Amino acid sequence: MAIRAVLFVWLACGLSAFADTTGPWDIAQLQKKDVRPVWGDTSGLVREVKYSGEPLAGKTTTVFAYYGKPATGNGPFPAVLLVHGGGGKAFSAWAEHWAKRGYCALAMDLGGNGPLGRLPDGGPDQSDDTKFRDFNDATARDMWTYHAVADVVLGHNLLRSLPEVDKNRIGVTGISWGGYLTCIVAGLDHRLKAAVPVYGCGFLQDNSVWKESRLDRKTSEARSRWVNTYDPSTYLPGVKCPILFLNGTNDFAYPMDSYQKCFDLVPSAKTLSVRVRLPHGHIWTFGEVDAFIDSQLRGGEALPVLGDIVRKEQMVSASVSPNSGIKSVQLHYAVATGPWQKHEWKTIPGIIKEGTISAKIPPERPMVCELSVIDNRGLEVTTRHMVLAGSD
Repeated sequence: MAIRAVLFVWLACGLSAFADTTGPWDIAQLQKKDVRPVWGDTSGLVREVKYSGEPLAGKTTTVFAYYGKPATGNGPFPAVLLVHGGGGKAFSAWAEHWAKRGYCALAMDLGGNGPLGRLPDGGPDQSDDTKFRDFNDATARDMWTYHAVADVVLGHNLLRSLPEVDKNRIGVTGISWGGYLTCIVAGLDHRLKAAVPVYGCGFLQDNSVWKESRLDRKTSEARSRWVNTYDPSTYLPGVKCPILFLNGTNDFAYPMDSYQKCFDLVPSAKTLSVRVRLPHGHIWTFGEVDAFIDSQLRGGEALPVLGDIVRKEQMVSASVSPNSGIKSVQLHYAVATGPWQKHEWKTIPGIIKEGTISAKIPPERPMVCELSVIDNRGLEVTTRHMVLAGSD
C-alpha cells in the first residue's frame, strides 16, 4: 500500500520517468549492483576503501569510506552503515567505535570528498544550495539526496559482499542529515534489520530550520516536487525493520512536532527517545543507539517498550514492558508557547506499578509533556508527547 501511495504521488506530480521505481531510486537495480571496492591504507581496526557510486550528469562517481572490522575472529559479524550529517564526513573513529564493539562498520563520505578533500569524481556536495535546488525529471537523479541514499544502499551491497559480514544482520544509523537519510533508506532498502535516525526526520516543509529559509521560498510547484521526492515523510510508511528515533526536546533543526509525525508514519516496531535538551552534533556514543542495535542484530537486552501516553483527569500514564529493570520514571513537561526549540523543560518524578508508569500533571497550560523511563543501564526511552491546551 505504501509503495502504491508513493507511485501515485509521483504520477500526480508528473514524474513519469520514474513511475516504475520507488521515488527516483531503482532499488532493485541498486541492490544488484557490484560496487567493486578498491582498498587503501589500514590504521588500527579501520581501513580506507573506495567504491563506485551512481552517475552524476552522465559521469561516473566514486565514494570514499572507512571500513571497520573487529580485531579478532573471522565472523560472520553483524554490521552497521554509518551515515554522517551536514558538515560531516566519513569518520574513522565512528567505524572504530563499532569495530571495538564486535561489528563490521562502513562510514561513508556523502559529500563527494575523500580524506584529503574533494574527489575529482565525487558526487554532489552537501551544501544547502545543492540539497534544495530546483530540479525536473531530467535532473532528479543529479540531486544530493538521490546520490546520498544510493551511496548508502551501495555501501550496504559492499558489506554484504564481504565474507566476514553476516548479510542477514546489517543495520543503519545516521546523525542529523544522516538521520534524514536513514529515514529514507529504511523505507526503501528492506534488507536492513534495524535503523536508528538520530535527530534527522521529515516534514521539513511543516517545521524545520529549513522551512523559512529554503522551502517557503520555492514556488508551490517546486516545493511540492521536492517534498514528494525527497522528504522522508514520503518513504517512512515503507519501513519494515525495527527502528529507534532519538532526538532532543529543543533540537534546533528537527523540532518535536515534525519528529512525532514521522514516528507515527512508521508501521513497523518502533521505539522513541526524546531526551531533554539533548545536544546536537556528530555524537556516536549514545548508549541507546548501541543497545538498540545490539538487541536487533545480536540478541542483546532490549530497550524498555512503552505504550502510548493517555490522560485520565489529572494523571497521565503508559504501559511499560518489561516491568523489571526500571531505575526511574519521570514526567518531562514544558509550557507550550513559542517555538519548540525555546520551550523550558522541567522534570518531575513519576511512579511504576504493575506494568504501568504514571505521573500527576502540573497545572501549567498550555503544556506539552512526555513520560520517560530510565533502565538500570542508564538508558532512556519516552512516550510520544501530549499537548494540553489552555482549557484542558
